[in-house]
Order: sequence, then C-alpha cells, then structure tokens
Amino acid sequence: MSLISIDQLRSSERPRLPSWFKVNAQTGPDYLDIKQTMDRLKLHTICEEARCPNRWECWNARTATFLILGDICTRRCHYCSVETGRPMTIDHSEPRRVAEAVQALGLRHAVITSVNRDELPDGGASIFAETIRRTRALSPGCTIEVLIPDFEGNERALATVCAEQPEILNHNIETVRRLFPSLRPQGKYQRSMELLGKAKQQGMTTKSGLILGMGETLDEARDVMRDLRAVNCDILTIGQYLQPTRDHLPVTRYYDPADFALLKEEGIAMGFTHVESGPLVRSSYHAERQTRSVTEI
Repeated sequence: MSLISIDQLRSSERPRLPSWFKVNAQTGPDYLDIKQTMDRLKLHTICEEARCPNRWECWNARTATFLILGDICTRRCHYCSVETGRPMTIDHSEPRRVAEAVQALGLRHAVITSVNRDELPDGGASIFAETIRRTRALSPGCTIEVLIPDFEGNERALATVCAEQPEILNHNIETVRRLFPSLRPQGKYQRSMELLGKAKQQGMTTKSGLILGMGETLDEARDVMRDLRAVNCDILTIGQYLQPTRDHLPVTRYYDPADFALLKEEGIAMGFTHVESGPLVRSSYHAERQTRSVTEI
C-alpha cells in the first residue's frame, strides 16, 4: 500500500466524537495528593503532558505515569502533544525525586517513561536505570514498568535498562507499518520491533501499544499484532486516538467498542498474555492489573 502524507490526513473529513465517548473529569483527595506531590517534587507526568483522557480516573485511583528526562522531546510525532525542541540539561536529582514520590504516594506499581533524548549518547538509558535503582531502594515492594524510547537502536542502552530487571519493559509501536514514516518520521517500524525482540531475549516481560484512528485499517492493525507476537511480545494495549490540539493530526475514524473487543479476543488467540483494548485505553491504563496478570502466572 502507498504511503499517506500528513497533508492528506489533515484534508480528510473529520468524524464527530461519538455520543458514548465520555470522560468523567472529577477530582478527589487522591487526585489532589498526586498533583500536590508532583508539584512539590517538581516532577512531570505523561498524564498531563500527553493530555491523557484517563488522568482523572487514574489519579483518583492513585496511579500516575512519571515522565523523566525533562518535558521537551527531540522528536516530533504528529499525534503527540509533548513539546518538541531542545531539551534542558540532565537533572541528575530527578531519579531520587521520582523514588521519593513513589514512596510518598505508597504506589504498588510505578510506571516510568521519558521523552526522546536523541542528543544523549545513551538516549537517557542511564537515568532510567538510576530511577529504577532509587525506586527499589525506597519502595522494595513496588513493581516497576518502564516505557522506553527506541534509543535509536543502541543495544548497549537497552542492556543498561534491562540489567535493572524492571517487571515490565514497554515500548510502544503506536501505529501500523504503512503510516509509521509519516506519523513517526524519526522512528523506524522495524527498529522498534527489533528492540522488543532483543528485550525479550534479555529476559524481559515485554509490552507494546497501538493507537487506532490515525488512518490505518483493522487488517493493518492485525498485521502489527502478528508482528508483535513474532517477537514474543507479552502484553498489548489498544486505544482510540484523540486529537490533542487543532495543530495535531486529525482523527480519521472513531472505532466502535465492539471493534476493540474483537481485537482483544483476537489478540488473546494470537498468544498475548494480556490485551487491554478499548476506546479510552492508553499504555499505562490499568498497568498494575496487567502486571499482576502476567507475573502471577
């Protein structure tokens, strides 16, 4: 199939948000505790930077995803609202502050992700490793999931993270092979698949995520699922793309909940240990439940 350009997607007719697509934006004591803790320790969350629609639900359930290595990304993916530009210098106290936040909040499962830092020799892998070590030192009973960038294929950087033995090693594929060059111009589909395969070879429980509604077909999504299983990926998340701002890629299609249910069923049949699939599903949605379902087998 031919590549599709961003201009073609922008010029296509935009579908209306379905009536059943609703988010309960309500705060509570746990939400406020997370907000105040993050502010006090000067930490970022991908929940805020990526404008996640589940922020209220997750924070009210005392779960949040830490964003390390700053809040400015060296890449520009056309669906992502994280700021692109020249990042600040590395804050070497950040791993300690993340660990303090995990301890203060009493988290049983911590999800740690980052912006891309392509200007760093190791892509920030050493900071991931230090964050895991610091968190384990203060909260030894907390399971840890890392959502890592592709490190530009740097195998030593991947090994640095894997050596700390996080319970879950996540790297999101995000979109289908045909759309990858248009939507993730600084990434490579095959490189991401190979990273997941190499992480699995190093003993990791691996996870990836797929976003629907950016111009793909369901058959193309199924091809991605098969490719992920070919590298023995364990956990899969599938969610609906939502346009974060008018400057970002528009939604091409809102999938029905039945489509997500079908893909979940097919994913389990393909051999995924756990599939979280639904319109509001994001990479870290119900992450602790996903981890328990795999580690307790």
